[in-house]
Amino acid sequence: MKCLTLSSVLAAIALAATPAFAQTSSADSNSKRDCAIGYVTGVAGSAQSVRDYLATPDRDRIRYLKENDIQCKIADDDSHASGCTGVTLLKNEKVSVYDDSDPATTAIVVRVELDRGTYPVIIVAPKNEVKCDE
Repeated sequence: MKCLTLSSVLAAIALAATPAFAQTSSADSNSKRDCAIGYVTGVAGSAQSVRDYLATPDRDRIRYLKENDIQCKIADDDSHASGCTGVTLLKNEKVSVYDDSDPATTAIVVRVELDRGTYPVIIVAPKNEVKCDE
């Protein structure tokens, strides 16, 4: 009888510990990816333009960049830009990570050079091009 009781207690402890371990493990792996500040080297732009760029054959990507330069609407008070289309090439640009919920891209806030000056915009970059600040 003691054997049965001891094994029941051990099984209960093992079952109780398993969910806590699984939660800790998944939380740790998610927290390593989550960040507020990062750096982007590569293409960024509107979600549709980035998807189109990634679907373009490697041999045509330079042409795509030149023909689809980022364009945004400037706010009336000249404080920010929005409604962007096209793509831009970022070179180790410091960004604020805005939203990391899409499986392929990360929404970022970055200052982009436009026709009327440099403005902060919310655009997306492929996840593999966003590196978290340490």
